Amino acid sequence: MILDVVKTLLPGVISFAIGIGFAPVLTNFLYTRKMWKKRAGKRALDGNDAPIFNKLHETREVGTPKMGGVVVWVAACATALLLWLLPLLVSSELFSKLDFVSRGQTWLPLAALLLGALVGLVDDFLEVRGAGGISLKKRLIAVTVISLLAALWFFVKLETSAVSFPFVGEVQVGMFFIPLFILIALAVYSGGVIDGIDGLAGGVFAIMFGAYSLIAFFQDQFNLAALCAALVGGILAFLWFNIPPARFYLSETGTMALTLALTIVAFMTDAVDGGKGIAVLPIIAAPLLLTTLSNIVQVASKKFRGKKVFLVAPLHHHFEALGWPPYKVTMRYWVLSVLFAMVGTIVALIG
Repeated sequence: MILDVVKTLLPGVISFAIGIGFAPVLTNFLYTRKMWKKRAGKRALDGNDAPIFNKLHETREVGTPKMGGVVVWVAACATALLLWLLPLLVSSELFSKLDFVSRGQTWLPLAALLLGALVGLVDDFLEVRGAGGISLKKRLIAVTVISLLAALWFFVKLETSAVSFPFVGEVQVGMFFIPLFILIALAVYSGGVIDGIDGLAGGVFAIMFGAYSLIAFFQDQFNLAALCAALVGGILAFLWFNIPPARFYLSETGTMALTLALTIVAFMTDAVDGGKGIAVLPIIAAPLLLTTLSNIVQVASKKFRGKKVFLVAPLHHHFEALGWPPYKVTMRYWVLSVLFAMVGTIVALIG
């Protein structure tokens, strides 16, 4: 048991150390090449200008680089690579035990993490170069394709065609497992718009992956738990430099990578290993869910009622528009994220 705890937690420490060491190098690169948006502001989902948002962020987005999410996935992947290479270089039972790269638990989330990171990196690069980035439609297609490949891996390779519910057990959905997987992946990805205030997304993602690390650990999925811990370590290293005033932003290379990885981790802790990872995803990822819902409600209200529900969407910017300082919004989201994660973990473990 002690060795399993060490195997789970050590990758988080190593990933944090790698991230802290790598971040200054990345920061120097990003600032030297001025890798930030050349004009602040954005358009609303309906295509019109977003004047309240643009006023709130008129000085934030210019001069602060994007692509900070590189710290997260580089740190996590470097940790996985290091602990995979060690037993190959040094014959040791301990090093072999610490290796968490495995086909059954971590190949798929690592692959999704990297694919999402690369697509997001291209989007960030195009945006800072003034090309507007990859359109939302094309990004949604990319998420759909990646999640389809992942769904097929679950359905064909892992022979998974069910989802589990607390106090009910497995529910077979057959071929509908594939579209369900894709819809959940798109829903989680849509919550990536929570990356809008210094420190907000980093703290929320770290808490969510921490919860799933704990769930995986108690389901004896120690490799998956270690990967989640490595992601937490990488996120914390990013967060060290993203706390106000941010040195860089998580941006698309971070949010697409993390939301895809989170989706797959949730499915890995579900029926594939007798858990309830999907059923508790709306609880653990409640900040992402509420962020997405606030956008949907805002657009629907403007279309059918001709007026807004929120001063500005997503929800965290509404609180900013009410006069809350950004740090207050961020820290209250952190507090609520911890509570949601605790409730979700409890339900997953006793259900």
